[in-house]
Amino acid sequence: MIINKNIATLGLMFLITFFSIAQDRADREKIKTLKVAFITERLDLSSKEAQLFWPIYNEHESTVEALRVKEWSQVRYKIKNANNLTEKEADALLELYNALEKEKQDSYVRMFSKLKNVLSSKKTLLLIQSESDFKRQLMKMYRQKQGN
Repeated sequence: MIINKNIATLGLMFLITFFSIAQDRADREKIKTLKVAFITERLDLSSKEAQLFWPIYNEHESTVEALRVKEWSQVRYKIKNANNLTEKEADALLELYNALEKEKQDSYVRMFSKLKNVLSSKKTLLLIQSESDFKRQLMKMYRQKQGN
């Protein structure tokens, strides 16, 4: 379950990162607004739940985004030149990558722990599915836009 969640989450993070780089600020805000509406509708959040849920979720998203930026600037950029790295440099880079991945996972664990006090377990599972569904919908919209 955690591995599938991680894969879906990493895919969503990749997609959001991709769109963050490819789109201007207005488009990123539009995507964020669409995601908020999508998740709110899917989870059928009451006003009280929404009031408690969104600060937790937004804190997590901010943490993961900062880690994603750090990963791209400190790891992914260097991976492109992996053939030119010494074994010692590659080892250090791999250690950094693993540390960043662990920080992302820890952020998910913290978020899910906090959400236990806000949402039912069923709604938390729906959140995981909703993030995955939103990613697919976003990719579909992107492909349609590229086709026109």
